[in-house]
Amino acid sequence: MQIQINSDSNIERNDGLNTHVETVVQDALSHFKDQVTRVEVHLSDTNGPKAGAADNRCLMEVRLQGHQPIAVTEHAASLHQSIQGAADKLKRSVDSVLGRLNANAKVRPVLTDGAEGDPDE
Repeated sequence: MQIQINSDSNIERNDGLNTHVETVVQDALSHFKDQVTRVEVHLSDTNGPKAGAADNRCLMEVRLQGHQPIAVTEHAASLHQSIQGAADKLKRSVDSVLGRLNANAKVRPVLTDGAEGDPDE
């Protein structure tokens, strides 16, 4: 799983922040690691140098093999809170999408000749 981290000019990037983001993303998506090709993380401070209540924003976009990208956003008082919140949302979204796909695949009947399809056709 490739993790790409981007930030605006108001976020001071360092090895500790990069490691934190990678760890949180890997922990959140470890169950889906075979289906995930890339995760893009965008960090920003929406108010810039001014203080604000929930001015730290984390947008995460996951690319799944054979599927459209899924993106989530979290605003929080701290950068770490926004990263964790976005990762939690992303995990739920991926679980929901893949869960629906797996449920639909289980519903499709298998015909006696081994072909999948609608038995009424």
